[in-house]
Amino acid sequence: MGPTRKRLTVLGVRDALWRTVEGVPRKHTLQMAAAMAYYFVLALFPALILLSAILAYMPIHNMLDQVMGLFGKVVPPDTMRPIHYFVSNVVVPNRATLLSFGILGTLWSASGGFASAIEALNVAYEVEEGRPFWVTRPLAIGLTFLVGVLLLVAFATMVVGPQFGTMLAEHHELSWMFASAWPYIHWTVSFGFTILAVEFLYFIAPNVKQRFWSTLPGAILSVSCWVGLSYVLGIYFRSFAHFSKTYGALGAVVALMVWLYWNGFIMLLGAEFNCELAKETRKGSIQQDEDTSGLTKLDIAA
Repeated sequence: MGPTRKRLTVLGVRDALWRTVEGVPRKHTLQMAAAMAYYFVLALFPALILLSAILAYMPIHNMLDQVMGLFGKVVPPDTMRPIHYFVSNVVVPNRATLLSFGILGTLWSASGGFASAIEALNVAYEVEEGRPFWVTRPLAIGLTFLVGVLLLVAFATMVVGPQFGTMLAEHHELSWMFASAWPYIHWTVSFGFTILAVEFLYFIAPNVKQRFWSTLPGAILSVSCWVGLSYVLGIYFRSFAHFSKTYGALGAVVALMVWLYWNGFIMLLGAEFNCELAKETRKGSIQQDEDTSGLTKLDIAA
């Protein structure tokens, strides 16, 4: 008979949040975030090549430019300089060549960031990786597509802008209330799809079995902190950090790695919060039962 499940209370959430903070040095969260930042830098530029291929088939004119412009509004400006340079000087002029030659290698490289995320999330959830390499690597490739598509929908919803609701209402004879509500709806949809992308990452990547909606608290925590962090880092980069003076031409790349580092840290913090909530609902440590596939059972109350 397994441990008794108890109802989660406000005090329980507070205790779980406190244990999450206390567990940062024990789980080496900062070091894992640094490793993830390294792998995501290596994966980012191949991912941009794949993104340009997908956006070429979207029915929105100059979709890639619009997504890059929107992305530049939600991340610190200094981090966008190497990305803009790569897109303008490598991806766009050589798009056909890049997409036809070595596309499998590009996909493999782009999934490297998620392969590192799988390992880091196992540490955050306090489980060991029992799946073989030929399972985890295709899983990382699948996560590259799944999370990428969900984030693309989130950005595309923001790209169409608040006037899209009026145009949609006129062409499809929808109520004026829809057009009036769309400026709020499109931000809600964008935020919701971003949370959903993080949820899927928490649900699929670690070597645990859990209910899908049990990953929601950590996903909300991560995305909310990510929005605030991007704003704070923007102020820090503009007013205090002068990477170009310290690192010269590498300053923009260092700023990008700093941004990825802290975002990786927040992502792991959300996963650790989910883990602590699981402990709280089971009055003790997480029940771990190994099945034939080597997948650990994480029993979390709905």
